[in-house]
Amino acid sequence: MKKTKLSFNRRTLSDKSLKVIVGLFVVLVVLLLFGVMRQETPLITHSKANELYSQELIERVVVDGEYIYLETLEGEYKIYKNAINKTAFFTKYPVEVREGSEGWYEVASLVILVLSLLFLFRFMKQSRTQQIEEIRASRVEERESYESIEALTSHVTFEDVAGIKDVKVELEEIIDFLRDPKKYQAMDIRLPKGVLLVGPPGVGKTLISKAVAGEAQVPFFYQSGASFVHIYVGMGAKRVSELFKKAKQMAPSIIFIDEIDAVGKSRGEFRNDEREATLNQLLTEMDGFEESSGVIVIGATNKIEILDEALLRAGRFDRRIHISLPDLEERAKTLALYLAHKPHEVDIPKVARMTVGFNSAALDTLTNEAAIYAMRIGRNRVLTADFEAVKEKVLLGQLKISTFSDEEREIQAVYQGAKALIATWTDVEFEKIGIVTSRLVEQDHEILSRSQVLNRIKVHLAGSVATRMVYSEQFSNASKDIAKAKELATKLIYEYAMGENFVVKMGEEGAVLEEAQADVVSILEKLNEPRREISNRLMLQESITSEETREILRAIF
Repeated sequence: MKKTKLSFNRRTLSDKSLKVIVGLFVVLVVLLLFGVMRQETPLITHSKANELYSQELIERVVVDGEYIYLETLEGEYKIYKNAINKTAFFTKYPVEVREGSEGWYEVASLVILVLSLLFLFRFMKQSRTQQIEEIRASRVEERESYESIEALTSHVTFEDVAGIKDVKVELEEIIDFLRDPKKYQAMDIRLPKGVLLVGPPGVGKTLISKAVAGEAQVPFFYQSGASFVHIYVGMGAKRVSELFKKAKQMAPSIIFIDEIDAVGKSRGEFRNDEREATLNQLLTEMDGFEESSGVIVIGATNKIEILDEALLRAGRFDRRIHISLPDLEERAKTLALYLAHKPHEVDIPKVARMTVGFNSAALDTLTNEAAIYAMRIGRNRVLTADFEAVKEKVLLGQLKISTFSDEEREIQAVYQGAKALIATWTDVEFEKIGIVTSRLVEQDHEILSRSQVLNRIKVHLAGSVATRMVYSEQFSNASKDIAKAKELATKLIYEYAMGENFVVKMGEEGAVLEEAQADVVSILEKLNEPRREISNRLMLQESITSEETREILRAIF
């Protein structure tokens, strides 16, 4: 209602402004036209007046101030009063006197101008008062919105979220703490204040946080990072303060901040005072409550690289859970969940195989589109063919999800399989490598050896080497890995000073990359049989763990 009133006031104010401007413009135009018309009467000389007199062209004489106006059939002329024989003219022609009217235009113009300025000043004052009232009303509305921060009750559980087995394990202790915090407090156990869910869009970060709240049966406060950034400085910080205040009052509870990068961007040269004030308030609030307070902050982002370092340091969002795109098994479980309440005869494993690269949201959309398609053609059950019919629509529609053809899937299996093999052989840790993604465990050592850096370079080069060996061809899927290998080679030479010489020579980075590539070629040639086995495993289940790769190597050797 308030927003409607404010918009009405703005509209009224705008209408008034338009009317005033139009009115003033009309007055000015009238004055100008009147002035122009007055200035159109030509001023003539004594000889010209005598000529008009002698030719008897004059019909009437008008006396107006210092001028005498001679009206003729050809038009009107004026002449200074003392420049002619007034007696002759006044005797021969009818005379009209308009004494004192000569300055009327100037006086009227001055009066109108003064009145216009006074009216305009009054209008501007009224407009300013109206703007101040609107700002006050907006601030009141902002304050009321803070007071309206309410906790949600989540009815989502992990049974409603498929394909996140690893994530569930990491969140189990958080859930247990929220259910029974005293058990942990008794043993002086502190849990992280903040948990950061990191993953591409559509993998279900918000749903996972709701599932945590639902499993723990605690109040759930949802906020978008963008909702903290306001026009008025200080409003975002106040909203953060109110949010944490309410969460503490209702502890144990969960605060979930979606798209936290909107407010948590790294502070740099392009300053934004409102965002920085909000970020500082968030940092202060997270520092201000104890680990045993019963409040857990869960943030979600797909851009962890742009977050401010202060937000990621110990004591804040120091636990990070990476959520990848679902693999074959996870997609099958997700599809089964989405089809649970739909009558269907769907070959779920087949649909899971043809949806490489789909995230949870895309699978949900695909399932819904398949059901709509079935209903449109008059069928009351969803079939596998319905998924095949709408897959292209989902791929080429607004989602534009990337996927692989069968040939690309084989190339990617060779590429990623070689990375898994080289990583295992050179002791580079990884959680899981799949056809779609691979994530190496980040090194948190203060001291790195040259061999450790070289081994990571080898992993990034392994895929391109393997595809060249198998297909005698290079492919574009290697571009990001090769760029990463070059970046590590540059760091090895310049940042870590691990080159062959104290003074860096031209081409040393290239020499490092060639050395690493030669080692990769040698390893892959020697381990060609396990490489094929790993690639086949990826074709079947689309992901492989470090332990599964070791089992394949042990079986062969």
